[in-house]
Amino acid sequence: MKLKSPGDNNRISPQYIATVLGVGAVILIILLIVIIPNLDSVTGKNTADNSSDINQTEAVTGNNSPVIAETQPDNNSVNSPDDLDFWDLYPEETTTPVQDDSNNQQNTDSDNADDEDPSTDGKHTEVTLRDGTVEWVVISQYLPKNDYDYTNLVLKNDEMQYYADGRQCSYFGIDVNKYQDYIDFVRVKKAGVDFVMIRVGSRGYGTGQISMDDYFYDNIKRAFDAGLQVGVYFSSQAVTKDEAIEEANTVIEALDGYEITYPIVFDMEFIDNDSSRIEVLSREGKTDITKAFLDTVKAAGYTGMIYGNKEWLIKEIDMSKLTDYDVWLAQVRDLPDYPYKFAMWQYKTNGSIDGISGYVNLNISFVDYSEK
Repeated sequence: MKLKSPGDNNRISPQYIATVLGVGAVILIILLIVIIPNLDSVTGKNTADNSSDINQTEAVTGNNSPVIAETQPDNNSVNSPDDLDFWDLYPEETTTPVQDDSNNQQNTDSDNADDEDPSTDGKHTEVTLRDGTVEWVVISQYLPKNDYDYTNLVLKNDEMQYYADGRQCSYFGIDVNKYQDYIDFVRVKKAGVDFVMIRVGSRGYGTGQISMDDYFYDNIKRAFDAGLQVGVYFSSQAVTKDEAIEEANTVIEALDGYEITYPIVFDMEFIDNDSSRIEVLSREGKTDITKAFLDTVKAAGYTGMIYGNKEWLIKEIDMSKLTDYDVWLAQVRDLPDYPYKFAMWQYKTNGSIDGISGYVNLNISFVDYSEK
């Protein structure tokens, strides 16, 4: 038997080395088996999440895909080996999606459209109210618009003229009442005036009584004698349709024996610095009364017309119910900005005409009513 030498105890046998290498290889293989699936789960997690979102969306929208219910974590559940996976401790690599700004731009444009300046959007018109405040009102798509080219307007010695194709196609007029006192209509005619609108009478804004204008009969006779085209108007304070019809019949009776060529005009307006009978009327009420007056004069064979400023025509009456009648616009300014159709325009209230002492209202008519 061979005796061991003193160094034999420190020598590593080949069998021992082989055993260690074998165990190390097994451990490496086990680690690889554990690591590779976890790498797949990390890189595929976004895909799985997206798939879940798609299935949930399909369930909501009613597609025939299986409904995937969202589960809530159970705090009392036992952790599985996957819950202890140390790879989940590391943040996932995420990719920021490319933004599609087309929809955002459309939404922004839409928001900007809602916030457009009404003074420049072409869809609104400015109305100055009785109290001096300003309101921007949407222009109706259903009312006929005027098509005048205001570059063709010419002002000569207070006379407003309108030209088309180089030819004047407008008519110069005045409107008068007792406050002009005596008028020399012959001189008025020589001054270039084509037509005159004469007040027949008025209803008291307090008493409600009808009275004839002090100068009506004198004015209409001498205007005809001077060869002027004549129209008339009535200052209304009617608060019922019956009162409006009464006013219209008063005008018709006063015109007996005169063949006027210009319209009979309904003039209803508020009283400056005072309250009036019509303050109690709604917009619908004022519209019905206006129509009752105009329908009455139309039935008698006359041309009816509505007088009013921009606020009255837009805010106080409903012009969509009065489209059968022409408009006489009262707006003192260089150019009118009433967007709808009108036939006459009162553009100045302090004009001067030979034959009249003091001021008189000046008008332009775009229609030759003597030919209608």
